Amino acid sequence: MNLVRNRVYELVRREILSCSIRPGAELREADLAVRFGVSKSPVRDAMQKLELEGLVEIEPRRGHRVRPISIKDAEDMLELRQILESACVRKVATVASDAELKALDRYRDADRSSVPVFVEYNRNFHHHLAVLSQNHRLAEETRRVMDLYERLCMVSLSAIGDPGGSEGPLRDHNEIIDALQARNGNAAARVVRRHVGKSQSQILRALESRSIVA
Repeated sequence: MNLVRNRVYELVRREILSCSIRPGAELREADLAVRFGVSKSPVRDAMQKLELEGLVEIEPRRGHRVRPISIKDAEDMLELRQILESACVRKVATVASDAELKALDRYRDADRSSVPVFVEYNRNFHHHLAVLSQNHRLAEETRRVMDLYERLCMVSLSAIGDPGGSEGPLRDHNEIIDALQARNGNAAARVVRRHVGKSQSQILRALESRSIVA
């Protein structure tokens, strides 16, 4: 039963983060149970966990819906991301092995054929940096924030249709890799702060132009 609960939770969570289920969308337990071929119990458990994560909220007399993205939430998340990732790259520059830093070269280019594909590449890159910090708690918190950030990224890149919108982040990733391979943690942190700052401007413009904000 735990396997069923976890599967339903992970499936719904992934669809929310990827915006396959849009912010503000209603989540009917009965519909989800039929869709996943399960009883309502694991769906209800999934809703409770997602509510605790801030991804789902209860609407009185209506049930659950995907929590809309507020401008304040986006600003807070981006500020936290900037703090965490700056700490991560400073740590990586001192503790990662030469081989681990060299292996970052695989992130110098990315498949930009679609927004979801690029967002997955982006998530994997930042998750990898967090793991290289060798600080489990820092890595876990960074992973959690990057998972939530994925929704913002999907909204932002989708809003502009990605006409080269991924080129800037890719250049920044290359600069971060250059700084880390030179073991210059402060330089890597400066690029991270600039990188997140540019993302913030783009994301907030996208949120303000769409009807998905709280």
